[in-house]
Amino acid sequence: MKTLIRMAVTAAALATVAAACTSSTGESPAPPKKTTLGAVRLVAYNSCDDMLAGLREKAAANVGPWGFGGVMPLTARAEDTAAITPNAKTAVPEHSTTNVHEAGVDEPDLVKTDGNRVITVTGGTLRVIDTATRKVTSTLKLTEGDERVFAPADLLLSGDRALVLFRGFGDVMFKASRVPYADTRYVLVDLAGEPKVLSTVKPQGTYVDARMVGSTVRIVTRSQPDIPLPQPKEETSEAERIKANQAAVRQAPIEAWLPKIEITDASGAVRNDTVACERVSHPADYTGTSLLTVHTLDLAQGLTTAGTAPISLAADGDIVYGTGTSLYVASNPRWWSVVPMPIEDTPDAPPAEEPTPDEPKPSPTIPPEETEIHRFDVASPGPPSYVASGKVNGRLLNQYSMSEHDGHLRVATTLTSADGRNSSSTLHVLKADTLAKSGEVGGLGEGERIYSVRFIGPVGYCVTFKQVDPLYTLDLRDPAAPKVTGELKITGYSAYLHPGGEGRLIGIGQEASEQGRTLGTQVSLFDVSDPASPRRLSQLFQKESGSEAEWDPHAFLYWPKTGLSVIPLTQQNESGALVLKIDDSGVSKLGMIKHPAQSGQDYQPGIQRSMVIGDTIWTFSQEGIQVNDAATLASQAWIPLR
Repeated sequence: MKTLIRMAVTAAALATVAAACTSSTGESPAPPKKTTLGAVRLVAYNSCDDMLAGLREKAAANVGPWGFGGVMPLTARAEDTAAITPNAKTAVPEHSTTNVHEAGVDEPDLVKTDGNRVITVTGGTLRVIDTATRKVTSTLKLTEGDERVFAPADLLLSGDRALVLFRGFGDVMFKASRVPYADTRYVLVDLAGEPKVLSTVKPQGTYVDARMVGSTVRIVTRSQPDIPLPQPKEETSEAERIKANQAAVRQAPIEAWLPKIEITDASGAVRNDTVACERVSHPADYTGTSLLTVHTLDLAQGLTTAGTAPISLAADGDIVYGTGTSLYVASNPRWWSVVPMPIEDTPDAPPAEEPTPDEPKPSPTIPPEETEIHRFDVASPGPPSYVASGKVNGRLLNQYSMSEHDGHLRVATTLTSADGRNSSSTLHVLKADTLAKSGEVGGLGEGERIYSVRFIGPVGYCVTFKQVDPLYTLDLRDPAAPKVTGELKITGYSAYLHPGGEGRLIGIGQEASEQGRTLGTQVSLFDVSDPASPRRLSQLFQKESGSEAEWDPHAFLYWPKTGLSVIPLTQQNESGALVLKIDDSGVSKLGMIKHPAQSGQDYQPGIQRSMVIGDTIWTFSQEGIQVNDAATLASQAWIPLR
């Protein structure tokens, strides 16, 4: 047993905290404890020996009876405005692109288009669809062997090169599942003629996220040390398990931590590389149980080009945010951790005493809610260079909780008290060059947590929720003194906020009763032209429904030219895509797009993505692609993907 399955544990802990935040009680629980945090120095190891000693010490102190993470392994089950691309050639129809956080910084998604072609990967097969004929012109199988292989994949597209990122789960998750999963790997495909694989990178670890500027992609992966731990007998106590695991960690070679990369070229020749010791750094405080690796791949030059050697950090991370010049990796608090048993001073020290039958066993303890953030400079080609690290109190919601502007990073977090009974949110402003604190404004949504954040230039918007939805407007012009300028309280909440033009903000979320019970999808249009007095101009409500756009902004389409907007919608008896018109005055429903029920099914496939190409709307599900007239919503074509 090498590692633990974190997702189920993390989700359970978050659900507990969420329940605590939304419970109603007459008592006044103690507010979350704050600590003073700031810049965190990141340093390189002096040598491989220094690195090995440090990693052994830290990892041994953090290994638990069941491995790295400290809980018993579980059996897991798998369950900015859409940019308008100008017509470089008259033959290329006007089209939308992936809804991304920062203009000019592309994000991996399920489907990509250049106007003439649509590229998607489903079931491990890449397909190219011609937008003029609306037919699949070529396919390329990217998974081999068992047809049951589950191969979730994202795409990036640059010219005639597509990068397919298979989101394998490595050793961290789903190893106990009977369903075979594709490994984490990055496949470069040439689309100039018949699609063909140019090269493949198979890193050690799990894919976190990626960003692309121009044709240069930065990919973040997370790995744990490859240390075989002893298999104890069933009657072995937890204290004995920990001691045995610590002994194994202390004997592990440096190769157990150094991430490995396997590169295969078009001819099938394989080259194995390892991240060099001198390319691994660490913050002052780290666990030794996780490494982050940043790979740099230039799609125009190919994956095997020299000068793109990866760099690694002895740190953890699960949220990636990028601009044209910066890449940020943030590590949220480790909810799955427990306080480890004290590490003995020497290998010959006596074993820890077993608790007597009358003594309570150590109970899991939630560590302080502190989010660590690392910044890298990606302005130049080649590998990124480290700039700074910092810490803030609390937990990030997602990448939209971060925004770099005018030399500063704005970070919005929610801090929950140790007993889980109270919470509040804070907007932190950090200097981008050092990630030291410039200023902050707190007290947002006392007893609530953040549901959405959006930064637009020097202004920020934050939604917190428990029973009602306060939409806060924030003035961030003075980094040393950010301040709340306005507040709007309405029922429900917005889980995603999107710029809707000058003085307008679009919100996608849930309507709720005055007691906080969610009722169904709502789309709101806010007037934020007066920061001191935000107001809702219009609301569209779909009873007993939900939308993927609430938690995945890539599922949201907004076409500013006409005000057309499309979101996936799931209701009790049907699913499809809700088509809206959002203009300066309000939100109105134009209709629903539904994909045809497949043979043997009595429901419509769930639509995940949509895009505008010319005067048509293209919608995508796992079953196929449908083309509808953008004006009348009449169906024009169905392209099956199975």
